Amino acid sequence: MALSRAATVPEPPKRAARDVIAAVVDNMRRNLEPLRYSTLAPSRYTVYLHPREHARLEGIIPILQEQTLRALGEELARLNRRASMRRLFTRWTGDIAPDVCSASDWQVTFLPDPDGDMAEGDLLVDSELVLPARPDLGVGERTRRITTVTAGQRTTAREQTANRATTALNVPRSLARLTYHDDAGDHTYEVTKDSVTIGRGGIAYPVDVRVEASPDVSREHLRIRRDPQSGAFFLIDLSSLGTTLNGRHVPRGFDESQGTKRENGAETALPDGAKLGLAGIVFVDFKKVG
Repeated sequence: MALSRAATVPEPPKRAARDVIAAVVDNMRRNLEPLRYSTLAPSRYTVYLHPREHARLEGIIPILQEQTLRALGEELARLNRRASMRRLFTRWTGDIAPDVCSASDWQVTFLPDPDGDMAEGDLLVDSELVLPARPDLGVGERTRRITTVTAGQRTTAREQTANRATTALNVPRSLARLTYHDDAGDHTYEVTKDSVTIGRGGIAYPVDVRVEASPDVSREHLRIRRDPQSGAFFLIDLSSLGTTLNGRHVPRGFDESQGTKRENGAETALPDGAKLGLAGIVFVDFKKVG
């Protein structure tokens, strides 16, 4: 007798809890910041799971948190043992192998995917590391986010570094105005800070202007950057399907290497008035104010 269709459909893969712990530790290793006398490790992690995976593990999440914190501490100790060994071999050369330390107490949060993007068995880990200011280079305090996504046996990473928010006292009330139409209707956005990100947004993609559109528009599609000294605006393309400026494609603002997406510094000067095309689907009118 033939099996019913329901009986032949394989169950979705279940992610072992130990894989979740390993993914957080892997994310920590990717977000280390070497300084002269120490290496900083991020202390805050957010883990997103498919809603069914989260429901399956919900009863043991306190234990999962406890063992994840323990694993992070053990990995920190292992890295420091290696640093101690390097110091033994390099003490005569003057090379420094700094200890690795967490910026503050470990915090790990487990949440269900709110956007419905993740397949069952996928893991998304997001960590934030506050980077110290570099007055000698004219760089203020920044936040670096590393997002790792594990699907099956493959892990990809995405890196984003942003300046910490500046006080409103140093920024005019309105620097530019954005107007656009998406699936939710007509919108106007007043640009009041030096960096604005536009896209569909998502759990790992915090955007300032959230566009309701098809997946052809990337979660993080483009960024508009203002130079506070000159007041000039620049466009940075962060998308998969491209961004146009007055009908012409602009250079991609990131590179992908070994599964990690990093911005490459490519940006295009914005005129005082321009039409920005997001994958040829949503068009944003940019107008500099004042």
